[in-house]
Amino acid sequence: MELVREDIGNVAVIRCLEERLDAIIAVQFKDRFRDLTDEASQHFVLDMSRVQFMDSSGLGAVVAVYKFLGREKRFDIAGLTPMVERVFKLTRMDSVFTIYKTMDEMLASVAAVNDQQKAS
Repeated sequence: MELVREDIGNVAVIRCLEERLDAIIAVQFKDRFRDLTDEASQHFVLDMSRVQFMDSSGLGAVVAVYKFLGREKRFDIAGLTPMVERVFKLTRMDSVFTIYKTMDEMLASVAAVNDQQKAS
């Protein structure tokens, strides 16, 4: 299971470098994600732009890491491929998570929020 973390400003981006997020690697995904998170970060984004297939176990793993982070931390998702996006829509998980089409869209959104906070 290959997940890598990149800190961009105050956002911890966790990139899933696997093409599949399914029952075979769901447990490894959860364990590795937990290893990459720390108390200092308050905003995590899961970049799924390389994931071409996700089954219900993979979706369950994403929900599990969301719950692991708790309500005090922000967890967003970016870069869903068409097949994975369908899974989120069919299960209505697209209404649970904030989902950005691309990482660039997410970064622009974060920058806009930061600019608003500085202005007030």
